[in-house]
Amino acid sequence: MATLSLHSHTFFLLSLLLVIFVLRQHLAVAGGCQYPPVIFNFGDSNSDTGGLAAGLGYTIVLPNGRSFFRRSTGRLSDGRLIIDFLCQSLNTSLLNPYLDSLVGSKFQNGVNFAIVGSTTLPRYVPFVLNIQLMQFLHFKSRALELASTSDPLKEMMITENGFRNALYMIDIGQNDIADSFSKGLSYSQVVKHIPNVISEIKSAIKTLYDEGGRKFWVHNTGPLGCLPQKLSMVHSEALDKHGCLSSYNSAAKLFNEGLDHMCRELRTELRDADIVYVDIYTIKYDLIANSTNHGFEKPLMACCGYGGPPYNYNVNITCGHGGSNSCDEGSRFISWDGIHYTETANAIVAMKVLSMQYSSPPTPFHFFCSR
Repeated sequence: MATLSLHSHTFFLLSLLLVIFVLRQHLAVAGGCQYPPVIFNFGDSNSDTGGLAAGLGYTIVLPNGRSFFRRSTGRLSDGRLIIDFLCQSLNTSLLNPYLDSLVGSKFQNGVNFAIVGSTTLPRYVPFVLNIQLMQFLHFKSRALELASTSDPLKEMMITENGFRNALYMIDIGQNDIADSFSKGLSYSQVVKHIPNVISEIKSAIKTLYDEGGRKFWVHNTGPLGCLPQKLSMVHSEALDKHGCLSSYNSAAKLFNEGLDHMCRELRTELRDADIVYVDIYTIKYDLIANSTNHGFEKPLMACCGYGGPPYNYNVNITCGHGGSNSCDEGSRFISWDGIHYTETANAIVAMKVLSMQYSSPPTPFHFFCSR
């Protein structure tokens, strides 16, 4: 066991050094941006940098945030999220949540509209995708209004050119599938719902396009069937060879196929737009399937939770709440709280995203910096 722990720790250090090297490579290229990069993100908890805490006053406490920030920032992880690493690869500030009133007007590098628990449907329920779009439209209107006045804040506002050249990131859909299963719908019923979810995402991209956006970065959803939360709550379901729920992962893959097809359609329809589809599923599933090679000891067990092996997840005693416990070294775990990933896992995913091997078409993340 000591040998395995030493191997895991060594691998983590090597992985971290590789991530830093990749980030520095991207920093060198991104340094050639004519203007500071601007990013607008729409999504759920996988990319929420504090929106739930700011918008609803929901308390997210330590040990969330312990690894990098040394305090809770509203992120559901022990440290940085994938989007944080991607921002750092451009040498730009981490994205602030749209609803955080205490960040002043410091949105020069973009805004994060992602909120924990967000879905695409039903519409007009906080904070689904179309509500996030409405928030963006309000933000854009006010920013351009201020930019056209003599207000001292105008220097801090994103200009029309900034909106036009910005990157629009979309990372949503996971909760639509997961919630459908949790409501007791059958596999066929869940699959039948997928085209509606895809349609909402397509509509969102077209709305942003109509607003002048031309550069889009779309993440597919990860292997839901490998989340400790699902594994601990769903019984009498077939598991694949790596211990994940087959039906959940099959639904996720069908969603991803539909999302990929939608992106291909939009590239034909919106010929002057760049639409990049990123295969997050393959990256994340590889962490599970080859966990030992990545330095992870218990790929299907949460670092922070309650209940111990095999999943350390209890829906009534979740991470950060009374009675829960957390592992000493999150770097040895993929799952942080049973749903979200540890900073170490997020770093590896981000590194692979930056490699362009999982992007269609193969595109460097800093492509939108070109003017």
